[in-house]
Amino acid sequence: MPSFKIDLSSAVVFVATAPEPKMVNKKTGERAVDRETGADLSSVGLLISDEGEGNLYQVTVPETGLPEGLVPGTPVRVVGLKARDWENEFNGQKRHGISFRAVAITAGA
Repeated sequence: MPSFKIDLSSAVVFVATAPEPKMVNKKTGERAVDRETGADLSSVGLLISDEGEGNLYQVTVPETGLPEGLVPGTPVRVVGLKARDWENEFNGQKRHGISFRAVAITAGA
């Protein structure tokens, strides 16, 4: 499925939830990895405020693109944010949504 770049040039971005390992299977503890680089993936909650509106997004980022010490309230910049729609079927139930992925998150506003 195609992905779409998101322009954050006029947005203010803060960490809402600290990075956590992204899991493929929570029961087995299998981590999600980047298919291209093999880097472990993490999810971080970001509060993105632009044009008077703020939204919370869960963004997947390779661990190699995360600085140390990201805690809630930290102002950050997001490099290469893209959105992609997804759809799957599990146990006969269709699910769909939008996933967000970034190349890196850097400290500082």
